[in-house]
Amino acid sequence: MTSNSASVFSVATNNMKHFLFLLFTFHFITSCAQKKEEGIRGAWITNVASDALRSEKNIKEAVTLCRQKGLNNIYVVVWNGGVTMYPSKLVESYIGIKQHPVYNGFDPVKTIIEEGHKQGLKVHAWFEFGFAYAYKDTTKSWSKKYPHWVGRNNKGELLNKNGFYWWSALHPEVQTFMKKLVLEVVNNYDVDGVQGDDRLPAMPAEGGYDSAALSLYKQQTGKDAPLDYKEPAWLQWKADQLSAFGKVLYNEVKKAKPNCIVSWAPGIYPWSKEQYLQDWPAWLNGGYADYIIPQLYRYNIQAYEKIVKELSETVTAEQKKKIFPGILTSLGDGYLVKPEMLQQMIELNRKYGFNGECMFYFETLKKLDKIY
Repeated sequence: MTSNSASVFSVATNNMKHFLFLLFTFHFITSCAQKKEEGIRGAWITNVASDALRSEKNIKEAVTLCRQKGLNNIYVVVWNGGVTMYPSKLVESYIGIKQHPVYNGFDPVKTIIEEGHKQGLKVHAWFEFGFAYAYKDTTKSWSKKYPHWVGRNNKGELLNKNGFYWWSALHPEVQTFMKKLVLEVVNNYDVDGVQGDDRLPAMPAEGGYDSAALSLYKQQTGKDAPLDYKEPAWLQWKADQLSAFGKVLYNEVKKAKPNCIVSWAPGIYPWSKEQYLQDWPAWLNGGYADYIIPQLYRYNIQAYEKIVKELSETVTAEQKKKIFPGILTSLGDGYLVKPEMLQQMIELNRKYGFNGECMFYFETLKKLDKIY
């Protein structure tokens, strides 16, 4: 090989190396951008008005349908009606009930996590019942065994809102139980994340009049709680206690499993704080929310655009990256969103800068041809 040939060969080799480097860099950047742009495309899977979790066959079909419809995250109920969907040694130790009786030893949580991962979906444990202990029926095991846990309103009555009976979310024993419950799932299952919704961390604003909460308020402020449950300082104090619990729970989960996502699905702010003491902008600002899925449930597109626009204008550009609207698509009573409205809601989410959404609930996928 002549010196000129060697020189040409060297230049060509260097050019090829440079080209390959640029090609790799472009592919890497594009791949990262695609992952970043993917966002959340999710659905909640509950045990009410749905048989998705009843058997291994049903679970495989449900996960397959989620994948086929373009979803990448599913939020699976693990705690509802005061019992767990999985066999829980913890709940059994408290009330003698190991699992929701319909499952009879079958573990739908374990099964759906395994199947979800096989099909490339992230699976989150959704603690749907949160700090509620019963729905309509107050004769359940929890109130019998732990009467001092129940929440009270300013008349001393059991804390009830929309048929749900609530514990005092400020009671230390209640908070301890809830931390143990969440950590039982985190430590025993290969979940990608855990989620509390409009009942975790939450409590009806009418609450706070149980002896534990009143004593804590007196201890911290030197004052007696006002009879007006909406009195601004009193309401904010109650919300702050729940925010503090959310932070503790977040840190406990991260300590147990650093990569486990902690998300919350509260109501829309400020209604969420005024009604359920969920001051979730503080959760984002405080760094104890990996992301938020606020429930923007509306039945017509005009109302939906109004609320998603208001949300867009309320949060910062940085916060918006961690917010994915929750959208109402079907209910157990027969409501089903019209296909065109579903597409309009998705389009409005993108228009106002939200890169994803989560549908309530899974059964929608069986009834609509196109989701994504």
